[in-house]
Amino acid sequence: MGTEQIPEVVLNSGRKMPLIGMGTFAIPLPPPHHLTSIFVDAINVGYRHFDTAASYGSEEPLGQAVAEAIERGLIKSRDEVFITSKLWCNCNHPDLVLPALKNTLGKLGMEYVDLYLVHFPVRLKKEAVSCVGFGEEDILPSWDMKGTWEAMEECCRLGLAKSIGVSNFSCKKLSQLLQYATIPPAVNQVEMNAAWQQEKLREYCREKGIHVSAWSPLAANGAS
Repeated sequence: MGTEQIPEVVLNSGRKMPLIGMGTFAIPLPPPHHLTSIFVDAINVGYRHFDTAASYGSEEPLGQAVAEAIERGLIKSRDEVFITSKLWCNCNHPDLVLPALKNTLGKLGMEYVDLYLVHFPVRLKKEAVSCVGFGEEDILPSWDMKGTWEAMEECCRLGLAKSIGVSNFSCKKLSQLLQYATIPPAVNQVEMNAAWQQEKLREYCREKGIHVSAWSPLAANGAS
């Protein structure tokens, strides 16, 4: 897969995003050095878009892989890869967004991410640090969506995130967000595959100029 074969989309932010990306979430997660090797191999065969998240445990190995790929001459600079990461739900608070992104950037060893997403439209307790194993008892009764999105917009204005967006948002949640967003979400990343095509959501996002990105586009392991 050569880079010239990977189609791109122009987001409403004006930034280009490769349409084919490599997800970095796995259960169980391989050891960090194995992950780094996998990501370097992916860069070598042509992948230029990598999707990670604060809750995945893969940010640091991914950052190391990009640095190694540059050192080996597989890519010339960090600008040749598109990095997506996500704000975890225990940081869905206006005061926690910027520190969370700075923590992500520290793990990646980068000055910016190309796309930063609100992982889920819910706030979790501080102790719920993983996307695996949290339950209803971890969900806080209220979430300041407006304040959280304003903090996301500030991350964009600071240049720490070139584009911002959301993940796992329904039409209703997007409608609420768009009422006060001064920078609209560039992407809504949701579960979507041949069996779950999200036609209503895709049409709504098309009308609003929001790109819909699929996670598990080939469906999940063990899904029926």
